[in-house]
Amino acid sequence: MKGNFIPRGIIPALVTPLKNSEEVDLIGLKKLIRYQLDNGVHGIFVSGSTGEFYALSLEEKQKLIETTMEEVNGKVPVYAGTNAITTKESIQLTKMAESCGVDAVSILTPMFISPSANELYDHYKTIALNTGLPIVLYNNAPRTGVGIPVDTCVRLATDCNNIIGIKDSSGDFTLTGEYIRRTRHLPHFHVLQGRDTQILSGLVYGATGAIAATANVAPALVVEIYEKYQNGDLAGALEAQYALAPLRIAFSLGTFPAVIKEALQMIGIPAGVTTAPCGPLNEVEKNQLHTVLVGMKLIQ
Repeated sequence: MKGNFIPRGIIPALVTPLKNSEEVDLIGLKKLIRYQLDNGVHGIFVSGSTGEFYALSLEEKQKLIETTMEEVNGKVPVYAGTNAITTKESIQLTKMAESCGVDAVSILTPMFISPSANELYDHYKTIALNTGLPIVLYNNAPRTGVGIPVDTCVRLATDCNNIIGIKDSSGDFTLTGEYIRRTRHLPHFHVLQGRDTQILSGLVYGATGAIAATANVAPALVVEIYEKYQNGDLAGALEAQYALAPLRIAFSLGTFPAVIKEALQMIGIPAGVTTAPCGPLNEVEKNQLHTVLVGMKLIQ
């Protein structure tokens, strides 16, 4: 494992830019990465749920990660999603990501099936034993239907030295808080906020950062929440959190992640289509999103 790796700061969960043919747009990806780096993000995350991992082949994921590694060029850590329903496939994806040189992987709970807590424990422990990479667990029960119980998280953090964190996108801050409280005695383990309206709440409670989908569109503002909090400017961090909220709330205007891609198009970053059956926003939804972006001063 890359020694004493700490997941921290604002880590954008990037969309995967696609051409109209649904082929990965690597030129668009490079432009999106440069936009993130120019605005001070602390990491880059690819092939996650925001990146439509479920729609990409193994070869596409590998090219996505390789291109990301080239464009980032060591400026910040690179995280890759190695999500799969089966343990076997997740190990395969994790080994591929490791061969590409990523700094860490994030692994979502299996979807469609309903593994028990013990089966989840075995799933993650087996993956951890098959890689030297740091692993960030990913809890997003609202999408997968499978959550990571706090006891299971604590067991994995205690038993596996390379399981070094968890991203919680549940939106349930009591759960996020329990992940933090129950693992605070483990110096190698850290909690990342995955619900963008709760970034500051997480930092105040003890999270080390956030993996944030809204950072695709407004990276400087999301970074401002983190940096102002770190510098002791709680009032400034709170104002930045308030300013970000309308963008995250606007996600409900379309089928995820169409709103993020449409917002990127509006600010001049090519993101392309979402993978069918997810479609574009209609004109009413586009106008509502445009109003949000104008209000945030992201476009004139």
